[in-house]
Formats: sequence, structure tokens, C-alpha cells
Amino acid sequence: MHFGEISQQQFLNEYWQKKPLLIKQALPDFISPITPDELAGLSLEEEFESRLITGSIHSKKWSLRNGVFSEQDFSNLPEQDWTLLVQGVDRHIDAVHNLITEFDFIPRWRFDDVMISYAATGGSVGPHFDYYDVFLLQGTGKRRWHLSTQDCELDNYLEDVPLRIMDKFNAEQVFVVEPGDVLYIPPKVAHHGVSLDDDCTTLSFGYRAYSAEELFEFVDKPCPGGLNTQYYQDPQWQNTEQPALIPENAIKQAQKLLTINGVQFAEFVTKLDPLEVQQMQNFEYDNQDEVFNHSACYQLHPVCKIAYLQTHSVQVFINGEAFEFEGVESQTLIDFCNQRRVNSLHQPKLAQQLFKRSLLLSI
Repeated sequence: MHFGEISQQQFLNEYWQKKPLLIKQALPDFISPITPDELAGLSLEEEFESRLITGSIHSKKWSLRNGVFSEQDFSNLPEQDWTLLVQGVDRHIDAVHNLITEFDFIPRWRFDDVMISYAATGGSVGPHFDYYDVFLLQGTGKRRWHLSTQDCELDNYLEDVPLRIMDKFNAEQVFVVEPGDVLYIPPKVAHHGVSLDDDCTTLSFGYRAYSAEELFEFVDKPCPGGLNTQYYQDPQWQNTEQPALIPENAIKQAQKLLTINGVQFAEFVTKLDPLEVQQMQNFEYDNQDEVFNHSACYQLHPVCKIAYLQTHSVQVFINGEAFEFEGVESQTLIDFCNQRRVNSLHQPKLAQQLFKRSLLLSI
């Protein structure tokens, strides 16, 4: 990913979790791996979590429907002012999953998923803010983004509306984005994107927001009242090209909220949500008769979350559990964690142990 006039480290120092940044032609040769029609097709399948939103800030009328959808649902839509959102596309489409590596200057264990949206002309989800970080990569068409740091408070939402749409929204910045542009938006910065044509798709690379409540619940302790609106804040990242490493300064950031050790934090940041657990169980069931290939290249299943601690030794965590590997060198483990790939011909012991746990897909 190209940062234009600034360096990658400058982005980490000055923008990450601090202020938004438009990166024109961050991916200059980018061709979207999915078309609007293909995205609509995904929303007809049960494996995908999808939503249809109609409305605009001018009409002040909004509706929200959850998939699975039918072709009839799309034929009944108005010509303008609607948006389709499909969550977790990276879990199913390799070409989308492979794009995540473009953002590996942020630790991969912080990553959540890729949501892709299609919007007809005028389509949007309304002005809103989130507690997580997101990179918005324009796939096709054009979109106008309005950004604001004002009135980002929980009581500033329209009542009797099925979406979290801000009541007061005064844009401070306005950008028009085209394919290959990336807009970074940190937590608690309001944004409102409106499609400028009938070919507008946007890929949202979202990062997890760890609330103090979640962290306390994980270590089985009540969250003090003064912390229930607080969130974990990242340390100052240095791009080490080790996206699976949990550095000591990240653990210290969590310790500002509660007493938690490195192992507990690693288990927390790699744990799967209930839908992801179900996806892994389905994968294990569907592949129970699969035979290990001694000359294959394998990759970690896209749903899997992996990280490692490097103190006196290398400790690997996958999907919320600590893993021990017999007869595997530390550097081999580190390379696998960061690359999420293993060659069974060159690293048979590691590949076999992962395969037995139903964690690998052949490439």
C-alpha cells in the first residue's frame, strides 16, 4: 500500500487512532475482486450476513432489512438511495482475504473482517461513528465522504430509527473517492458516505474495538463503573513486519484498564465470536474425511485468529487457545504465524499438527 507523501511509519505515528487520512491511489492498480452483481449474489446465500438499507438524510426515512435475500427483494428496490452490506466476505472469497496483507503494518490480530457494500446513486447508511478503526477502500464507482469530529456522543442519535444515525452532523471535511483510494477513519470520527453513481462498491477493513467490559468479562471480574465506557487504546506501533507478534507495549496498554497478563491478553485477542466458532465447526465437519497431503502448501483457515508472544520462548495462540508444537523450531513457528502458510514438504511436523486440528486449507 502506497502512502503518497507520507511514510508508513508517519501514518502510524501521526494518524492511527488519532485523525482521519485520505490516501489517494493507495492501491493504484487495484481492480475490485467482486462486482456489484456478485455481491448481491452473496446476499442470497445463508453463509453470509447481509443487510439492505434504504433512505437518505433528506427524506429522513430509513429502513433496515436483514438477509438472506431473494432476487425479488432486489427487483422491488427503488432506483436510488439504497445500500447492500455484506459482512465477512474475506472468510469466503480468497481474493478478498488476500487483500488484508496490504494492511499488515497494523498487527493482524487486531483485524476483524472485510465488509463490502454496494450503493445505488444516493445510497448511504447515514452519518454515524464507531468505536473501531477502519480502512475504506473504494472498489468501483465514486463516493463522497463527509467527516466530522463534532457531536460524536451516544445521545446524538435519531429516535425511532432502526439504525444508529446521528441527529446533529456538521461535516468538517469532504472527500470524493475513486477506485484504489483508501480513507482511514479512527474511532469516534463521524462519517457519512454517499454514492455518486450506480456502480459504487466499498471494501471496509475493520479492526476490533476492545471495551473494558469485554476485557473484565474475559478474566471473570466485574467491570468498575468508571471504566464501562472505556476502550483499549493501541500503543505506538512500529512496523516490524511481524503482524502476528503481540509486543510487550500492547499488553501494557491493556494493563492500564485491568490486571491481565500476556497469556490472558493473547487468548482474548485471538478468541472467536460465536459465528466464527460455528464456521470452524462446519469446516471441520465438512472436511473430516480429508487426507493429509505430504507435498501440499497449506494456509490457515481465513476465520482463524493467530498471534504469538516472544519472551524466553515462542508461545503461539490460535482461536483463543495456547498451542504447543512438538519438534518445531521457533523461527518456523514465527514464520507460520506471520505468513499464515506452511509447506508440508518442507515443514511436515508443523503442517501435520495443524492439519490434525482442522485449521488448514490447501492452497
